[in-house]
Amino acid sequence: MRALIIIDFTKDFVDGSLPVGQPGVDIAPRISELTQAFVDSGDYVVMAVDLHEENDPYHPETKLFPPHNLRDTAGRGLYGSLKDVYEQNRESIYWMDKTRYSAFCGTDLELKLRERGITELHLIGVCTDICVLHTAVDAYNKGFGIVVHKDAVASFNPEGHLWALGHFSGSLGATVV
Repeated sequence: MRALIIIDFTKDFVDGSLPVGQPGVDIAPRISELTQAFVDSGDYVVMAVDLHEENDPYHPETKLFPPHNLRDTAGRGLYGSLKDVYEQNRESIYWMDKTRYSAFCGTDLELKLRERGITELHLIGVCTDICVLHTAVDAYNKGFGIVVHKDAVASFNPEGHLWALGHFSGSLGATVV
């Protein structure tokens, strides 16, 4: 059994307050296509979306990055046609707020996957070398098989993006397709 995890593909991360920029714009059609394909196949689909509170003095990212994906802001909305895919398939896509890089940290993701017998995770979204990477590391440590779609991940750091793609396969045993 497999699941698709779409990580942080929001306006703020593509062309908003913490933008990946053109690489994020470029992968938008593939993100939507993969999401629709997994929904159509009846696979479990998770929209893992960063959630932050403005000026949170206790959150480590407050000191590292400009404010992004703040609660109740337009920047937290899904980017491009992914928004339409989500709206048309709401009943088939699990929306999950996350407050750390990894989609596993502080969420019920592992429980949802285990109760469905899912053993293989397909990861797409941004940033390749931050939230996608940390989710992949946790998936590896929890014993899940990992598939990363290199045509559906992007970062604002080109060197970090390339390094993470190598790390997925070389250190986590992931399949990079």
